[in-house]
Amino acid sequence: MTTNDVAGPASIIGSKKRLPPEVSILAVLIGIALVFEILGWILVGDSFLMNKQRLSIIILQVSVIGIISVGVTQVIITGGVDLSSGSVVGLVAMVAASLAQTAANPRAVYPSLTDISPIFAILAGLGVGLLAGWINGFIIAKTKIPPFIATLGMMVSARGIAKWYTMGQPVALLSDKFTWFGKSFEVFGFPLPLPVIIFLLVALIFHIALGYTRYGKFTYAIGANQQAARVSGINIGNHLVKVYAIAGLLSGLAGVVTAARAASGQPNMGVAYELDAIAAAVIGGTSLSGGVGRISGTVIGTIILGVLTSGFTFLKVGAYYQEIIKGIIIVAAVVIDQQRQNRRKKA
Repeated sequence: MTTNDVAGPASIIGSKKRLPPEVSILAVLIGIALVFEILGWILVGDSFLMNKQRLSIIILQVSVIGIISVGVTQVIITGGVDLSSGSVVGLVAMVAASLAQTAANPRAVYPSLTDISPIFAILAGLGVGLLAGWINGFIIAKTKIPPFIATLGMMVSARGIAKWYTMGQPVALLSDKFTWFGKSFEVFGFPLPLPVIIFLLVALIFHIALGYTRYGKFTYAIGANQQAARVSGINIGNHLVKVYAIAGLLSGLAGVVTAARAASGQPNMGVAYELDAIAAAVIGGTSLSGGVGRISGTVIGTIILGVLTSGFTFLKVGAYYQEIIKGIIIVAAVVIDQQRQNRRKKA
């Protein structure tokens, strides 16, 4: 198997005739933002882009989905899918919140563990996410069942455990040290939420991992051609367990951030987040056929979703219409991906 068999960062960068796919995706983002800016002046009489608070809200909204999307992108590159990420967010939020309650709460889940270090709650949440992802990968690798079925089972189970954990009751009165992870800070007069910094750090780490390490080469190779990857000596089962475990870990991180932002844990947190994460990855150029995708594209795709949601709200478009339009955009992105795959096969 040569490097040309894998449509990862190396092959894209090595092409002198083609621009990186992120260029076109970024152009789409700029075009959407300009459309909302023009419509804003025409229909609302206000600017969409020249508003610090609105821009801060956009980047805050996309941070949690973005963290999940980084893990989901890696799963899709292998040719799989993860439908459990939203439910894992809800489960982790409940677990982390229950370990971050203050002693002032008379209904604390664990009264003896109130007012402890928030690090304990964070590590517990990350551990739950990692375990959920590892179970997904283990089942897929050992039983060979489709990832759709395995992660669908985890999606239902994790949501059920999240509801059972406190019998459907929310977890409130969290310590200030824990909720600090959802706060915003002033940077050159611009409010920058800490979840956004976490998202960008996660994206940078896995951009490097996919583009410049053996982990990334194996991930692309498996998605491009499993048989060729097996012949070349890659232990596909073990690597898939790693990829799904990382996806679960990032969903766990998103759950911790969600609980910190809301200063509470609720079993319905993260509902449909997995769909937004998959949409962000696909819009960002990750192929559902596997073997193609870049974290940088996923970051832009995540921002596109955030701009669309904020823009529709800014223009006072009804929630129902927003869902219809977003659905059309997602289908269009998949159609474009399929056409791109067909052109690549013919070439």
